[in-house]
Amino acid sequence: MGSLSIWHWLIVLVIVLLLFGKGKISDMMGDVAKGVKSFKKGLADDDETVVRPTGNIDHKPADIVTPTTDEKTRASS
Repeated sequence: MGSLSIWHWLIVLVIVLLLFGKGKISDMMGDVAKGVKSFKKGLADDDETVVRPTGNIDHKPADIVTPTTDEKTRASS
């Protein structure tokens, strides 16, 4: 009851061939293959076209703010 026999699979195959026809199935498989190839090509292109910054960015040090004596006394209380 759990598994299908070879006869069940043959009947399913015949029904699928009657519904879709031999040409449509092979066209679909060709389209799937083209899609996989395009996907792999897209992944390879992404690796090659990584944008790298060419200019230098000037970093200025942050101004150091030291607390005044008034601020020190307020923080301790």
